[in-house]
Amino acid sequence: MLLLALVMNGQAQEERKFIRQGNKYFSEAMKDAERPDTAQFNKAEIEYRKAINKKPEDQKWNFNLADALYKQNKFGESAEKFKDIADRTADKVEKSRALHNMGNSLLMNNKLDESINAYKEALRNNPKDLDTKYNLLYAMNMKKKQQDKQKKQDQNKDKNKDKDKDKNKDKDQNKDQNKDQNKDKNKDQKDQNKDQNKDQNKDQNKDQKQQQQQSKISKQNAEQMLQALENNEKKTQEKVKKVQAMKAESKKVEKDW
Repeated sequence: MLLLALVMNGQAQEERKFIRQGNKYFSEAMKDAERPDTAQFNKAEIEYRKAINKKPEDQKWNFNLADALYKQNKFGESAEKFKDIADRTADKVEKSRALHNMGNSLLMNNKLDESINAYKEALRNNPKDLDTKYNLLYAMNMKKKQQDKQKKQDQNKDKNKDKDKDKNKDKDQNKDQNKDQNKDKNKDQKDQNKDQNKDQNKDQNKDQKQQQQQSKISKQNAEQMLQALENNEKKTQEKVKKVQAMKAESKKVEKDW
């Protein structure tokens, strides 16, 4: 029993040594509150883990480890660790502290709904905690601002969508107008060309008709002229025959006389 007591006492001293070293690193990291030394927090985390490996159920050491994780901006890990502490303890004040820090970790990780729920649960265990009330209101205000921003973005998105829709509509309308104008222009040009061709054909037909008429008149004139020539020639031949007959008669008389 004495030997067992000495062994246990030695282990306890080793665990406390890890904790003391971890606390030392933690304090050194916090010397400059405005610029905490992350490397020192990491050293503190290592020492706390060594102690917890010897005594996993110690709530204070687990709390120190979760706090060191938070100071290194390891918000996901610290939130899980604080939740584990809250689930293990039956003390309402300790549970409230763990839930409060869990809410802080979630808030820093921009998980607003989860952080609000954590703060509310902390207040259920310790309704008089003013720090938790303040953090709850802060998280709710952040959520409202986020919702307002998202609503504004959605409105601008819808506005731009409607604007683009109207723009496309106007573009299509202009396209249709240009199409109609081109259609009308082509139709007018086609009709104009058709009328020009019609007029040209009309003029050509008129010229051809005139030419045909002129040709016809010329032919008639030619026939008339030929007929006149024939008539003149007949008259001339008759005159010649008459003269010849008179000459023949004159010779005969003279011969007889």
